[in-house]
Amino acid sequence: MLPTGPLELHVVLLIAAAGFYAGTQNVLAGGGSFITFPALLLAGLNPLAANITSTIALFPGQITSAIAGRDLVGDVGRLSFVRMFAISLVGGVIGAVLLLSTPPEFFACLVPWLVLFATSVFAWGSFRKKSLHATSHLPVWAQAAIQGCIAIYGGYFGGGIGFLMLAALTVAGQEIRMANATKNVLAMAMNASAVAIFAFSAQVNWPAAVALGVGGVAGGICGSWLMHRLPERVMRGFIVLVGVALTIWLFMR
Repeated sequence: MLPTGPLELHVVLLIAAAGFYAGTQNVLAGGGSFITFPALLLAGLNPLAANITSTIALFPGQITSAIAGRDLVGDVGRLSFVRMFAISLVGGVIGAVLLLSTPPEFFACLVPWLVLFATSVFAWGSFRKKSLHATSHLPVWAQAAIQGCIAIYGGYFGGGIGFLMLAALTVAGQEIRMANATKNVLAMAMNASAVAIFAFSAQVNWPAAVALGVGGVAGGICGSWLMHRLPERVMRGFIVLVGVALTIWLFMR
């Protein structure tokens, strides 16, 4: 059930703070929903309501992040960015429909393994020695299928989609700064589809969504500022450390 009364001030501040941190982390690495989801549970929302409310609330921050890094996005090997964007939109719709028609427990139990896999692949793709003109050896259909699966998962649950996309994009040959910017725009696309569907759900807690959204926008601006200024090696290390911490927490919870 959703909380029946108005949210207390300290709960609103907690949710807004969680949104700020999540907005910053989403720009730099992804995984912000692992901050907002527990915060909304602590505020009294059930898991389904927390998942849907978190997706809606973080969307304005994702728009801010996508716009801020739009000049850095690029194609993924032979797969154009426009096609990746379209795949993300369609996948987000499919995932959102699945969430509203099936229990989320099965997909939620896969999250620790997905984050562990994505963090491992990202670390390998970031720190291995590669030529200056590294390119993906995957065929176009395989790259499209990978993005489609990530988009469906993103519309359904969303936790860890940043890590999964960063792993896929860096292995495909994008350098970290371009991969970060591309990931932010594609995440916005898949969540736009989900938000368009979730907005009509009775599970949305709008006061919590507003508090979380305001914090998320501020965090997105902060993260975008850091993305253009942090050295690439620092960004790589930060992403791997966050991935390891999230994996440990998810397996222990």
